[in-house]
Amino acid sequence: MKVRKYLTIILKNVNLPLSLSEVINKTINNRIWYRTWQKFCRDSLAILGLMTLTIIIVAVIIGPFIYQVPIDRIDFSQSSIPPNLQHPFGTNSLGQDLLARVLFGGRISLTVGIAAMLVAIVLGTTIGAIAGFYGGMIDGVLMRLTDLFLALPQLPLLLLVVYLFREPIKTIAGPETGIFMLVVMVIGGLNWMSVARLVRASILKLREMEFVKAAISLGATPSRIIRVHILPNIFSIIIVAATLGVGNAIITESTLSFLGLGFPPDVPTWGQMLFQAKDYLTTAPHTAFFPGLAIFLTVLSINYIGDGLRDAFDPKSR
Repeated sequence: MKVRKYLTIILKNVNLPLSLSEVINKTINNRIWYRTWQKFCRDSLAILGLMTLTIIIVAVIIGPFIYQVPIDRIDFSQSSIPPNLQHPFGTNSLGQDLLARVLFGGRISLTVGIAAMLVAIVLGTTIGAIAGFYGGMIDGVLMRLTDLFLALPQLPLLLLVVYLFREPIKTIAGPETGIFMLVVMVIGGLNWMSVARLVRASILKLREMEFVKAAISLGATPSRIIRVHILPNIFSIIIVAATLGVGNAIITESTLSFLGLGFPPDVPTWGQMLFQAKDYLTTAPHTAFFPGLAIFLTVLSINYIGDGLRDAFDPKSR
């Protein structure tokens, strides 16, 4: 890692031919990524998680185009029937096909998880980078703000915010888009603190290293130092935090929907399907089993991938 950092400084401050500089940079970066991928491939659970998540993503993206059963078609004559050849996942209390709804709902649940993760990563990285690099009073204020958010009871606050603002935002942006925006912003806005702490701790260590001091002595601006020299070196931390954040966001959205404060009943997210199935657990357990299994496999595979990435990016791991 130190060799790469020193070579990067040299390449930026020595007048080498452009083509030679690009070749050296690409060779260094490709070798590092190749070694990281090799270490990741040695983790069998991480590979299993990657395969499982890939299958789920492909299924929810392509599945509705292949399995073209309407998600909102009601047929009381087919109410709560168990899995069969016509309905592989069975039907719910309204006679709606569960496989079609699980595939369609996966799009929404995964999109919410990714969007909420991006909000949390952007907030956490920005606050952590500013606090860690500038230090002093700025660091104290931002870290006390982080501690304040960490001290708040997350689930009650989440429920309160959604309950208070769901109707106004539905009026402004519509029932589906409005709830999507609210859920994403609330989940992301309450899950950035761990990212901020990780980024700050890494930057506190990096800003004392030789290559950063060399960049400062050469007249680099603080924004350039953060963007060019520091953030690329904490990219692995951000990737791992982002991976685990997706699973946390999916669980949180499912919790909101299960408590009746998520998406409208006609939007079949996995959490909403569990909410609708709670009254039929004894008579039609399959209505809760398949969406619950989808949540379980998705979050478990994401956690395995996150663990594998953490070990792969750790230079001390073998």
